[in-house]
Amino acid sequence: MAEPLGARAVVLRLTARRAGRSAGVWAYAFSLFVGSSALGYAATYKTAAQRRQLVTTFGNNAGVDALIGRAHDISTVAGFTEWRSLGILSLVGAIWGVLLGTRLLRGEEDAGRFELVLVGRTSRGGATAQAVAGLAAGPLVVFVVTAVATAVVGHDSSVAIGAGTATFLALALVVSAVMFAALGALTSQLCPTRRRAAAYGGAAVGISFVIRMVADADPHLGWLRWASPLGWVEQLRPVTAPDGWALAPVALLSLAAAGLAVALASRRDLGASILPDRTAAAARTGLLGGPAGLVVRLGRSGVAAWALAVGGLALIVGFIAKAGGSAITDSPAARRAFARLGDTGTGTRLFLGLTFLLVAALLSLVAAGQISAARSSESDGLLEHLLVRSTRRSTWFLVVAALGVAVVLTCGLVAGTAAWLGQASQHGGVPYGVMVNAGLSLAAPGIFVLGLGALALGVLPRGVDFITYGFVGWSFLLEFIGGIIGLNHWILDTSVFHQLATAPAVSPDWATNGVVMGLGALGIALGMLGFLRRDLRGA
Repeated sequence: MAEPLGARAVVLRLTARRAGRSAGVWAYAFSLFVGSSALGYAATYKTAAQRRQLVTTFGNNAGVDALIGRAHDISTVAGFTEWRSLGILSLVGAIWGVLLGTRLLRGEEDAGRFELVLVGRTSRGGATAQAVAGLAAGPLVVFVVTAVATAVVGHDSSVAIGAGTATFLALALVVSAVMFAALGALTSQLCPTRRRAAAYGGAAVGISFVIRMVADADPHLGWLRWASPLGWVEQLRPVTAPDGWALAPVALLSLAAAGLAVALASRRDLGASILPDRTAAAARTGLLGGPAGLVVRLGRSGVAAWALAVGGLALIVGFIAKAGGSAITDSPAARRAFARLGDTGTGTRLFLGLTFLLVAALLSLVAAGQISAARSSESDGLLEHLLVRSTRRSTWFLVVAALGVAVVLTCGLVAGTAAWLGQASQHGGVPYGVMVNAGLSLAAPGIFVLGLGALALGVLPRGVDFITYGFVGWSFLLEFIGGIIGLNHWILDTSVFHQLATAPAVSPDWATNGVVMGLGALGIALGMLGFLRRDLRGA
């Protein structure tokens, strides 16, 4: 008797269900971002003169082009929506894709759940093929919801985006998630842990982003877009000049990465990896004299990668700050638009104040990653081996929190220093002390997120990732679009970034920063109390 299709596709269904649940929040965020961009532009730039001024400011500015992408036909609602949405959401989708792919493949294997599937009538390659196919459910949900929402918004006469154009725009916004989810599945076969697999995937996102920035910063280097997956997304131009041929490299990379992931899964043992596992090397006992050293040792590679990412982004932002700031200073319309986001400085400082929001979001992701790593130590069964010895629960928890704070502050210092180096190379004129002060102020939201994550770790450990990463995404989205579309201040206040002064455009508000960090410290204290009163819990 033939085996039922449902029994043969159990991994596919389970992975698709989990990917679809993860996509729900992102579908809402993508739809809200696209809709607010279109309606906000229509409400802000009502006259032809205002739109001509916008084109003069942003139509050919190397700094802004490098950060967001080349602007095409931004004198129309549809053109502006394409430029703003593709430039930001393609990068967000790429990061989400890497995290999704590594979590639902290597993460499941690390947790021991994948081996339960393999005792049935399937093989490693077959189960991996089903899991890779199931990943597509996440981008599919985002695509459908975003396409419908964009088409609905497009019916407004002030927007005028047709259903076909809305569908292609939604497709362009999710293809980066498809590509990097496939790459995440591939790095899951190459690396022995999910953390390392995500780091390799994140490096691929960073390299792709830098190549795309270089290509957009100089018209003579535009050909470099074809060397970057994020450049392929930009080449689609779904609204202003649709180019379906740019989907060819997207499809080839996605299929090649997925196929290679399945092939490599068939060639290795469960729990093993293609690249050498450093844990099998000769014993090295450095930093193993106590819980603090152990936490540092386990997290040092991830922290180094985050610090490099923060420093790299800040260096690039500093490098293009003078060019971007000069355009803003020369444009009254642009200054009014940025004033809605709270930026009141001039020139280079104004540009840095706005773009440091991206760095602040990255620092908050660093904080979320520290708590997520602590939760992984518990869910993977590693923490119990430490706590059965003389180490107290409170000691371990406080060590994790203290090192998390130190990491966030260090990354803030790195960001300020790197941004100063970038703008100094272009004679931006911002003193080192001002930039370091601004960089350190970026740590305040990160420490709040750390406290929120610590509280979740203490009372709702299985929700740590959803709460911390979801809050960072929500805060970033509100801050980026809230001032433009005029959201109520009670809603804006739920964004931790809304409490952050836009330094160095203005001086940091250390009184408010102190309150934000104090709330983070309170979250750590309450989280520790909850952790002391509960049992350890697995995945």
